[in-house]
Amino acid sequence: MPQTWIITGANRGIGLAITMELLRRGDHVVAAARNPWGGALAELAAEHPAALMPLELDVTSDASVAAAKAALDGRPIDVLLNNAGVYGPRDRQSAFAMDFDAWRDVFEVNVYAPLRIAQAFLPNVEAGAGRKIATISSRMGSIGSNPSGNITYRSSKAAVNMTMVLFGNAVRERGVTQLLFHPGWVRTDMGGGGADIAPSESAAGLIATIDASGMGETNSFRTWQGETIPW
Repeated sequence: MPQTWIITGANRGIGLAITMELLRRGDHVVAAARNPWGGALAELAAEHPAALMPLELDVTSDASVAAAKAALDGRPIDVLLNNAGVYGPRDRQSAFAMDFDAWRDVFEVNVYAPLRIAQAFLPNVEAGAGRKIATISSRMGSIGSNPSGNITYRSSKAAVNMTMVLFGNAVRERGVTQLLFHPGWVRTDMGGGGADIAPSESAAGLIATIDASGMGETNSFRTWQGETIPW
């Protein structure tokens, strides 16, 4: 039975790779992005008109999220994947030099948006058979295994971990699973060309791990291969 996934930031990087893998295996995808009608998503939509639904969505905008919610009203979603994320300026997020305006912007995307999206589409997830909400975090958000530096990005991922665990506690009684993942160091615009793994490898691992997860794994923090990460 095909699943239906909604993926934020589906137009590039890991989000696009997951979209491609899901379509390849016969699932349906609601591909959400600020501009979902250009580039590779447009090509995929032309190739899979019955399986891929482009959805305009700015995860930082309450109005955009409300419009997207209305567009999906009543549609069951098996898996909601909070994938959209940003890194912030690479030269000013240290203990001694911080771009505070950029820090706020990163929190808007990496911390506030996943909860905003999860709240908006919770009724769709509750109507689905999968009943799973997953968020792409990062090993860099682990307080237990962190060096110094990259404060903007690291703090946003630590914060989203706490935010979504609290959300997971709230929806546990509704039978909704909440999951957090480190996708690996992936060769994307954010990860850079020298990263360890290809987007397709991360995508395949994430999908397999999400498929195998249920209420027993709710509020877990794991790699794309299912390995536990210290908080």
